[in-house]
Amino acid sequence: MNFKFSLKPIQSLSILCSLCAVLSACQKPEPEIIVETKEAPKAEKVQPDLTLICENLKKEMLAMNAQRTALAIEQVNQDIRLCLPLMEWDEQKELITLSNQMYKQFLSIERTPTQQLAFENYTLSKSDYPTIQQSHFEQLNIRDQYLIRHQGQAYIELVDQGPKQIFYRRNPQYLAKVFAPYLPEAERVFIEQLAQQNSQVLLQNQKLSITPNEIVQRAIFWESYIQSYPQSHYLKDAQYLAQTYQALLFKGLESSPISEQYSDSNDISASVWLEIETLAQQNDSTLAKQAHKFVEYINMTPEQRLEKIVLPTPQLEKVVNNPHQLAVAQLNHFLNLKNINLNSKNRDCFRDSICMTQNS
Repeated sequence: MNFKFSLKPIQSLSILCSLCAVLSACQKPEPEIIVETKEAPKAEKVQPDLTLICENLKKEMLAMNAQRTALAIEQVNQDIRLCLPLMEWDEQKELITLSNQMYKQFLSIERTPTQQLAFENYTLSKSDYPTIQQSHFEQLNIRDQYLIRHQGQAYIELVDQGPKQIFYRRNPQYLAKVFAPYLPEAERVFIEQLAQQNSQVLLQNQKLSITPNEIVQRAIFWESYIQSYPQSHYLKDAQYLAQTYQALLFKGLESSPISEQYSDSNDISASVWLEIETLAQQNDSTLAKQAHKFVEYINMTPEQRLEKIVLPTPQLEKVVNNPHQLAVAQLNHFLNLKNINLNSKNRDCFRDSICMTQNS
């Protein structure tokens, strides 16, 4: 039996397979698909609306009270910094006055007698026992507790000058840091210098806490300021400061005078006499001329003083029988010194970086 195979189908299949192989070899691979992502746009910084901020600023300052937080007053201070460069001096001056009122309201506290006693006990206590301090703290007015915890924030400071002289104050550097950089030169210099001086309290337990040399440096500075800035808004305050430090140098405090009767150099505080002697050898300031006259005064006898320094009769009659008061009255007249009261509420130039009055 003869079997016959047909080769056509097989050949067709072979050709088809070959063709497919050729086509596969010639086909280019599909390109890799890359998904392109756009970078998310950065959020634009929102610029503060200065016009609105400055329009509302005075209202915000007046609204500050003893229920507000340190954070709230810090925010107002930041707004002040934004607005000051846009203002003229008259408006800046108004803002300084408002800032005084703002802090006065913020630091005001009404205490019961028990709370006042607890406040004094807490601040005066030098105990090393934390439990005793904690006991005093728990008796404090809630606002006292808050302010004590937040000392150093928003320029809040607790000052202890001795019994009955404990108080909160706005740190003197407040106006120097927040306001002064944007003020006219004369006012800027005044504030920055007084801030530096008053960072250290002048009185501690009713005694001077600064050296005679520091008194001299302050007196000379304010004398120079008066000459350099005769148009300053703070001219009268600078004159008052110069007169105060002159009086402190040559007389001291009423409670702790530099001398009893000014009878001779041995009757003068040694550290004060050293400064006065050094000044008397100079001739470049009013203070130096006063020092020269002071030495002249010390070398006078009581009889010479009565002859050369003629006091008005009513004044002489009041002091003639009191050697100390007579010597001080004659010294005031001879050196043109003023009587001073560092505790006066009419003008307090020793707590802040400007002079405060009851209306400030």
